[in-house]
Amino acid sequence: QVQLVESGGGLVQTGESLRLSCVASGSIFSLNVMGWYRQAPGKQRELVARATSDGSTDYADSVKGRFTVSRDNTKNTVYLQMNSLKPEDTAVYYCNAARTTGWPVVAYWGQGTQVTVSS
Repeated sequence: QVQLVESGGGLVQTGESLRLSCVASGSIFSLNVMGWYRQAPGKQRELVARATSDGSTDYADSVKGRFTVSRDNTKNTVYLQMNSLKPEDTAVYYCNAARTTGWPVVAYWGQGTQVTVSS
């Protein structure tokens, strides 16, 4: 089993920054993709950013230039640095980890951490 634990959420004002962390434990081998999704009230969960084990990254258009995803394989941790936060960034942020190199594809989710950005 794989467990993902997020931390770093909170309440900030527009323009401020937060850094989210997600620590993976358990059977973490071959988790080649780790990243972050978010879900706001009344909206579907959406991809925010992700990073592969070879260093590739992918971002939602709404956060490009403001958010940075990174991985520390030594600590089995993925981070999301969020700068220039906007009220529309308010959501529950979920850590995600997946193994896509085999079949079937497997994915794991954290419990989420609340990010609230006030105007």
